[in-house]
Amino acid sequence: MNTGMSRLSSFTYAYDGERLSGVHGGADDAPDASSPTAVLLHGAGNGSKEHLLPLLDEFVARGCRGLALDFSGHGDSTGALRELSLRRRFEQASAVIDARVPGDGPLVLVGFSMSGQTVADLIRYYGERVAAIGLCAPAVYAAGAWAEPFGDGDRAFSTVIRTPDSWHDSPALEVFRAYEGRAVLAVPGTDHVIPPAVTEAVTDALAARAQFTRLELPDAEHRLGQWFRDHADDRRQFVDAVLTGLGDRGWTATRTWVAKQLPEGRAVRDTEQLRGGFSAQMRRLTLDDGSALVLRSFVRPFFRHHAPGLLAREASVLALLAPLEDIPAPELRAVDATAEHADHPSLLMSSLPGTVRVDDGDEEDLERRLDLLAGQLARIHAVVPDDRPRTYQAWTSPERVRTPGGGLWERAVEVIRRAAPAYGGCFLHRDFHPGNVLFTGAGETLRISGVVDWVETSWGPADLDVAHCSTALALLHGAEYGLGFRARYEARGGRRLAEGPDHLYWTLLDALAYVPDAAKLAGPWRELGRADLTPATVSARLEAYVAGLLERYA
Repeated sequence: MNTGMSRLSSFTYAYDGERLSGVHGGADDAPDASSPTAVLLHGAGNGSKEHLLPLLDEFVARGCRGLALDFSGHGDSTGALRELSLRRRFEQASAVIDARVPGDGPLVLVGFSMSGQTVADLIRYYGERVAAIGLCAPAVYAAGAWAEPFGDGDRAFSTVIRTPDSWHDSPALEVFRAYEGRAVLAVPGTDHVIPPAVTEAVTDALAARAQFTRLELPDAEHRLGQWFRDHADDRRQFVDAVLTGLGDRGWTATRTWVAKQLPEGRAVRDTEQLRGGFSAQMRRLTLDDGSALVLRSFVRPFFRHHAPGLLAREASVLALLAPLEDIPAPELRAVDATAEHADHPSLLMSSLPGTVRVDDGDEEDLERRLDLLAGQLARIHAVVPDDRPRTYQAWTSPERVRTPGGGLWERAVEVIRRAAPAYGGCFLHRDFHPGNVLFTGAGETLRISGVVDWVETSWGPADLDVAHCSTALALLHGAEYGLGFRARYEARGGRRLAEGPDHLYWTLLDALAYVPDAAKLAGPWRELGRADLTPATVSARLEAYVAGLLERYA
């Protein structure tokens, strides 16, 4: 086959009784095994490597080796498409990679549509060899679909993928969530093949630990291989994004920025990504003298967009709290709120002792923790800043709540249709819950050693902070713990809270923000060992908590 591009040449590879057609290039420009190999994988149906050749050539032109193949039943390969499966796509891709890529060289995997799943399968297989991935309008599939032949719409594969929301438990999402290399997600403006919910799930998964960029292509449709073939500027932008900081897993600019903030003569010895967060990626940086810092980076598109305000606010709050001994907040070291220097908007701060405790523990231990939480929140509310922070923002509204339906939820939503009650404002953390509090010691020596995540700091009713922590406690430990937190707070010197229907308004304004996505709130807690917090469990606890609030305060 004549590719029409001097840097690429054709090959065939015999595998499992079939002849797979491929193209490769870049060997002359990449003479050693340490050079990355870009592997491009086409989508389903009438997909083939043919549309991907200009993109492959672009990677080769940047000094990469390049490799693309036709899966069996596609393009110039033999075999019947109806006999292909997700499993066989993975096996064919890995066999060709093992045969054509020298040594243990780094891999750059680019998958279109169905090959989003194949990229995930290859990440699981090759591990840290995968330096970067590019996903183009990717699909992911339920585990039950993986080994099933595609057929002609008459096989088990079709039954599985036509089951509504079957993709939710796709193992591919867990792979993406654990991946820590460079990741670029190309999203077309119009996609009639991949549901928006799938794209958002992939976005959330990649933003958890990867050095992630979401590349929007507003004029493109689903077939991004053809789009990149015909649009050179977008093609180059995509390749630029995938190869950014390739030798440093995508964090080159951030590492350089951090190095400039360190004390004279100090260097980062080790980096550990911390678990339990959602809005930002958190890393503990251990320096060569044994001291440590923490780096917060906003990677998720929503939070990256709002990062200038969020990080500027956190920086000012940390400066405000620095002299206060009774509120153990981190010390600010540096901030790059607009990503002028770092790869993502970032804030560098001191590392506090202690650990997050979200376990049930024994009853006495849990009671001590809850009392300490209540007392710490009361001390936060006693802060009197020279300049008030912004007025609180509600995190839901009657129009935005999506309930499971039924009389209970209708009553709850009706409560927050009224105008907000009058209140005497105070300084709010606004995201105070056990996931943002560090503890040291045990028994009589149990202490709060840190309160973190001050990006949402606001001015508003103390009820809102109490409500937010109460919702979290209800989901973590049961409705009764959420319902009981108000009394703990008031017993430990907290501000006077609203009564009856007014307090009910604030508590439901918080609780209803997690309907029907309470499982998302619990995701970071599962990372911290609370595997028992299944979607069914947290949904049931949230419903019981809302019912308890209505019974107590309505």
